[in-house]
Amino acid sequence: MDVSQAVSSRHSVRAYLDTPVPGETIRRVLAAAARAPSGGNVQPWHIDVVAGEPLARLKALMAQRAAETPAGETLEYDIYPSNLWSPYRERRFKVGEDMYARLGIPRENKEARRRWMAQNYQCFGAPLALFCSIDRRMGAPQWCDLGMYLQTVMLLARAEGLDTCPQEAWSLYPQTLGRFLELPQERILFCGMSIGTADPGAPVNALRAERAALEEFTRFRGI
Repeated sequence: MDVSQAVSSRHSVRAYLDTPVPGETIRRVLAAAARAPSGGNVQPWHIDVVAGEPLARLKALMAQRAAETPAGETLEYDIYPSNLWSPYRERRFKVGEDMYARLGIPRENKEARRRWMAQNYQCFGAPLALFCSIDRRMGAPQWCDLGMYLQTVMLLARAEGLDTCPQEAWSLYPQTLGRFLELPQERILFCGMSIGTADPGAPVNALRAERAALEEFTRFRGI
């Protein structure tokens, strides 16, 4: 698979087969991804990989926490700006409604949507999850480095025949995850990521989020 194929075939997969991810494969991916750009070569990312029995314990814990506190815990960063404006608000709304349409969950069925949201914390059935954290003293440029590292992970995973779903939903439970992962106090959890093999029969996996046309976000000068 070349880079263009990896980019075009990568999408957020939300239903997985139980096929294990070999340890040597994820180690190879994470090590190679460290070639991602990093300002000043700071390399601010910290990764925790969870699979097997520890992941089963985490899923059980999160089933309890999501039932007890469905709105999450005290947030440590805002996933979106408050009062998200156009056109970003419409893009966010549409991809959510497109997903629920494939799941057959109407907007008025709040309980079904809550149950689906809780599937984030079961990794959508994936056999492996990783969690990315960063030192609290780092700034916005270093957070950008996290995105470049995680994107590189996802593309290399595609080259290995794997699928992924980056999940900022995990940031809704920073205290629970921090304790489970034994994160040092100076670190903040950014996100999780489910990794595995997509279930080809799951309707939700047919979702492809729309992307804006090049002309909507690009201006050319001298070319």
